[in-house]
Amino acid sequence: MIDQVRPSGLAAWIQAQSGVAVVLDVREPVELRAASIQAQGFELVTIPMNEIPARLAELDPTRPVACLCHHGARSQRVALYLASNGFDQLANIAGGIDAWSMERDPGVPRY
Repeated sequence: MIDQVRPSGLAAWIQAQSGVAVVLDVREPVELRAASIQAQGFELVTIPMNEIPARLAELDPTRPVACLCHHGARSQRVALYLASNGFDQLANIAGGIDAWSMERDPGVPRY
């Protein structure tokens, strides 16, 4: 099962995990240019969703991974894919970067 974590609850989810967490932003480069987050208490990794299978080796299955996209649908699919490939500390950031802007950092533009 994939944990569903709101941006406002991400810090608590990270604290409950073992190891340094990764926020995996799976949005496309044009989306990253429109709005991005700052790593605060986690490592930020950006890999577009369609590149995940080819770049899976860049991710460590022993580390907690919270997936992020625009609203939470793509990131949920990526989290499920990671789960099927041996990752077990997973979360989907529900509401995506749109919710991040409203709950955690209003300086992040909404698009």
